[in-house]
Amino acid sequence: MDVRSFWLNGSPATGDSELIVTNPHDGREVGRHSVPTDAQVEEAVAGAHAVAKEAAALPVHVRAEALAHVSRRLAERAEEIAQLISHENGKPILWARGEVSRAVATFRFAAEETRRWSGEVQRLDTEPAANGRLAYVSRVPKGPVLAITPFNFPLNLVAHKVAPAIAVGAPVVVKPAPATPLSALVLGEILAETDLPAGMFSVLPLPNERAAALVADPRLPIVSFTGSAPVGYAIADQVPRKHVTLELGGNAAAVVLADADLDWAAQRVALYSNYQAGQSCIAVQRVIVEQLVYDAFVERLLPAVDALVTGDPADEKTQVGPLVSEAAAERVEQWVQEAVAGGARLLTGGTRDGATIAPTVLADVPHDAKVACEEVFGPVLILQPAASIDEAYAMVNDSKYGLQAGVFTRSLDAAFRANRELEVGGVIIGDVPSYRADQMPYGGVKDSGIGREGLHAAMEDYTYEKVMVLTGLTL
Repeated sequence: MDVRSFWLNGSPATGDSELIVTNPHDGREVGRHSVPTDAQVEEAVAGAHAVAKEAAALPVHVRAEALAHVSRRLAERAEEIAQLISHENGKPILWARGEVSRAVATFRFAAEETRRWSGEVQRLDTEPAANGRLAYVSRVPKGPVLAITPFNFPLNLVAHKVAPAIAVGAPVVVKPAPATPLSALVLGEILAETDLPAGMFSVLPLPNERAAALVADPRLPIVSFTGSAPVGYAIADQVPRKHVTLELGGNAAAVVLADADLDWAAQRVALYSNYQAGQSCIAVQRVIVEQLVYDAFVERLLPAVDALVTGDPADEKTQVGPLVSEAAAERVEQWVQEAVAGGARLLTGGTRDGATIAPTVLADVPHDAKVACEEVFGPVLILQPAASIDEAYAMVNDSKYGLQAGVFTRSLDAAFRANRELEVGGVIIGDVPSYRADQMPYGGVKDSGIGREGLHAAMEDYTYEKVMVLTGLTL
């Protein structure tokens, strides 16, 4: 099998070793890639640092067209890339195709935002002392970006770091997840087709233990990380003077109030507690149901969960595939068993076959069980009755995480109250917390992270405001 090159300052390169990527479903080899040497990592960082001023000065049309080109090429190669995502990640092809479509949109949105990205003019003669003065406020890149990305969306979460960096004129060094680097390498291949200058991007598939040196390097003043909270906060502690953005996940809650469409809520909760095998930061994990409709909701939910098709990710009908590894599945299985041993009732699922966990529903889960208070990152949901809307919203907030929440209700009052009271970065009314539009600000509070993704929000995050004041003007 051919060994894929990595991308060093915009060009293909090979190191002195290689790693094998395997399919979580059946263990077969998906591909091999070359691993950068320490000297090559240094070359990538030096290249990003050296090109930073040129990158910041790139004309808008150059940046926008590069991003538009990536969007077009991803669309042209959509099926090929979807198959690659499915093979390296274990994601059912259904969801892999959706991820490619989102990445196409992400780069398109970035191209559009780049063309809108402009300064602001402020008249300062609001006071007599400032007669004849005008301020031009622009945004300037803080410098090269280190993008550390996870395995669960190996293309689109890379896109959410690379696209805004290019949009604002910031070089970017990508360290993809070791389990799923191939999609990022294909993205590097497409970026290399553009007219971006050498050094504008590198894609370095490195083992995680080699990331610390990149994080510490002062020539990479921005670190954008998506992954687990312990690793994210360790990064922030390691480099307190850098600009660090963290997307750290959560244990997303869906609230079902008494006035909700129970059939719709049950179908959506069933699917989105198990999509991506639950390996999404906003997969439904906690389902808080108003007591008046609790039994009726459960009667609808369990058949919907049991009807999900679990199996081979390559099968067009499969909705739930394997976790990223057998070790990950063993951890989820252990958490479920611990909850049951602590008094939880297993309503369906709970079994493991290799890296695959059957869609699982638990009730009467102890408050301190890991499946209740930690991020499961597997196809497991827990049911919790609430006596009232007051209790339901309090239960959502009774978590160290706060990424997104969903509220099924027809009441505008309940919707706006949720927006006021829920301690999360996003409130989805009438649907699951798993909804994300790629152009909207996305991120959390509490242990769910720092900063926001979404194209415009990330572009602001990667830049600082600079003010130029013009004096002696006749306004």
